[in-house]
Amino acid sequence: MRNATASTLLPIAIIATGKALPRVKLTSAELDVQLGKPAGWVQSKSGIEHRYHASADERQSTLAAQALRDALTRGDIDPDSIDLLLSASGVPEQALPCTAALVLEQAGLRAGAPGFDINATCLSFLTAFQVAASLLNTTAYRRIAIVASDLASRGINWDHTEASLIFGDGAAAVIVERGDGTRGIEGYKLNTWPEGATYCEIRAGGTRRTPRTGAEPSDFLFHMDGKRILRLGATAMDGLLADLFEETGLSFDDIDVVVPHQPSPLGMRYLTERVAADRLINIYPTHGNQVAASIPTALHEAFVTGRAQPGRRLMLVGTAGGVSVGAVILKL
Repeated sequence: MRNATASTLLPIAIIATGKALPRVKLTSAELDVQLGKPAGWVQSKSGIEHRYHASADERQSTLAAQALRDALTRGDIDPDSIDLLLSASGVPEQALPCTAALVLEQAGLRAGAPGFDINATCLSFLTAFQVAASLLNTTAYRRIAIVASDLASRGINWDHTEASLIFGDGAAAVIVERGDGTRGIEGYKLNTWPEGATYCEIRAGGTRRTPRTGAEPSDFLFHMDGKRILRLGATAMDGLLADLFEETGLSFDDIDVVVPHQPSPLGMRYLTERVAADRLINIYPTHGNQVAASIPTALHEAFVTGRAQPGRRLMLVGTAGGVSVGAVILKL
């Protein structure tokens, strides 16, 4: 298959990654006891060995700032060199201000460093990565930090077994530059099918359902129709990948490492049926579904385990509420 030419490659280079997890590691065996279930029940239902849930005193923005500092340390990068911070979380820390401002408050970057949020639910990092590449190529910025943090445990509805067992909390950060133009995005695609908007939602937290409009406590919790979102997501993903591979002249055989969102056992099965296990970053058993933090946390795993190497081709891919499906093909 062909390689992207200089005219089709959107230059971007990853120069550091980092991650942060809450203090509490929650095993599925502990959840068995908490929920009054027989031993092994939660792991058999969720496919998770353990995940991390934030304590009441831990903040989403604090985890994001910790992940960013981890990336800065690993890359030996001066915090003052960051020109822009993009916060790519599926759920904001609060309605106002943007989560980026709350991260900047704790991140130790230069005074006045700009920041804003990008939200495409579970695909927020993927879209932020494309936006960062576009901004770097306008020369408006030289170095951008992308942080994704989500506390999914805060929205768990324990009365809904299907959705309650799959989530974990966490944060990850990626620092990018334009680079020398030889590394970058070979293909990007995002499709949204709004007929599935109600399949995966938290109805309150914005202007639609508030105490003044009769919001119920359950409106602040996560609701999911797993079967319907899986059917729509799989069909939409098949179409998106077919179009992306046609546009780029590539195929799964040309992808060295697949870095997916980590949605659920069934969601991961979609890729395990198409990609060899040694080419798939699967952190779901030890992290669960971390919403927007899943893809960058898996990307960090690819780097620290040596599977993301210069010259290799990665695919970042996943589904999200909306319903959206998306993928990035990235040449390192």
